[in-house]
Amino acid sequence: MGPEWVAILALIALFVVGTVLPINMGALAYVAAWLVGMYSLNLDEKEILAGISADLVLTLIGVTYLFAIARQNGTVDLIVRSSVKAVGGRVALIPWVMFAVTAVITAIGAASPAACAIIGPIALGFAGRYRISALMMGMFVVHGAQAGGFSPISIYGTITNSVMEENGLPSSELVIFFSSLLVNLVLAAILFVVLGGRKLIGLRIDPETEEVADGPGGAGGGTSTHRDRTDALSGTGASPTTGTAPTATLVAERPEAGVRRDQVLTLLAFALVAAVALGYDKNIGFVSITAAVLLSMLSPLEYKDTVKQIAWPTVLLVAGVSTYATILTTAGSPEFVGNWAAGLGAAAIGALILCYVGGVVSAFASSTALLPVIIPIAIPLIAEGGIHAGVFVAALAVSSTIVDVSPFSTNGALMLANRPETITEQTYYKQILTYSVIVVLAGPLLVWATLVLPNW
Repeated sequence: MGPEWVAILALIALFVVGTVLPINMGALAYVAAWLVGMYSLNLDEKEILAGISADLVLTLIGVTYLFAIARQNGTVDLIVRSSVKAVGGRVALIPWVMFAVTAVITAIGAASPAACAIIGPIALGFAGRYRISALMMGMFVVHGAQAGGFSPISIYGTITNSVMEENGLPSSELVIFFSSLLVNLVLAAILFVVLGGRKLIGLRIDPETEEVADGPGGAGGGTSTHRDRTDALSGTGASPTTGTAPTATLVAERPEAGVRRDQVLTLLAFALVAAVALGYDKNIGFVSITAAVLLSMLSPLEYKDTVKQIAWPTVLLVAGVSTYATILTTAGSPEFVGNWAAGLGAAAIGALILCYVGGVVSAFASSTALLPVIIPIAIPLIAEGGIHAGVFVAALAVSSTIVDVSPFSTNGALMLANRPETITEQTYYKQILTYSVIVVLAGPLLVWATLVLPNW
């Protein structure tokens, strides 16, 4: 049995074990990487460990550290209240604002993980405070990042268009961009309907009193009273694990009057992190952890235990999985399956298999690294199978990026790391994993049926 098959079977095994048993899949991935790397690929341990995504690990640590400080000193709550006021208190608009803002950030050139790292914790702060489905809010941010991710000036868009040009394929910048935008917009709309978004329509929040009124079209037709947060969590409020919304009352802690000095400093830190990471293309992990350390130095006693709130289980998860993803690539598994698909007699079937290769591999590995590999594999199908180059590459690009909702990818892991306190990590992990499995299984098929088949 060749190493490509060994790596594929080991991937299936660790996924099954990690799903059935309550064992961190990152730990399982480390074991699989060690065994497959040493005994099938003849790698030494240093070569195996070189596969870890240090960039992703640092991003998770830095971002969750900074936002732990922001949660502790009330800055996240301040941002939430201000944003609610900006949309006129309309609860149903909040997820869409998060989607749109993240899409704009990636469309103008920001890396998708950077956009998710900035907007994700704020969006999930809304979810925890106003009883909106945490799964819906987190996935809205990720889908928003991918919706804008293939604009002609974005990172994904630049990579994809450059690879097409290098391989003599006709330019299809707008086809790829709008395909990604529409697919992610449709997925967000489905999530909104399924996870209780319709029940949010008509509800309004007074950002000053935290009272919620049923506006026109609302269910209750009146104004709720302010209750203790503990009563709300155990009473009639929505369950954070089901995604349903309450019919009358959404409540949160009453905010403190005014803005404190530590909150002003934290807001300034957020602005500087965004400016440096996006404007100067610096690693957001380094920038975030620098900001967190500086804030801690200003109030060392207040923040001395904040480092404990870093999402260490998530760090283990993505560190292990990213290490195994490198083993999978080293074994040549993606190219093996891709070349087999390209060699099939039926071009449409080969295209479908390539879409699935992109989706499955990207759920565990870097989409940015995968795109330059998988697009050239598709050239024989484009040349001989009569498939339109633009829509085929668009299908591959979308299939390879909509799966970034996976908790093993950078974006999905960032959502998991910044979950609201109203939901346990294990529960939220299972929610994201279940949704990502649905996207991985159904997404490439739907994208292929929508884009490839009509143009074949």
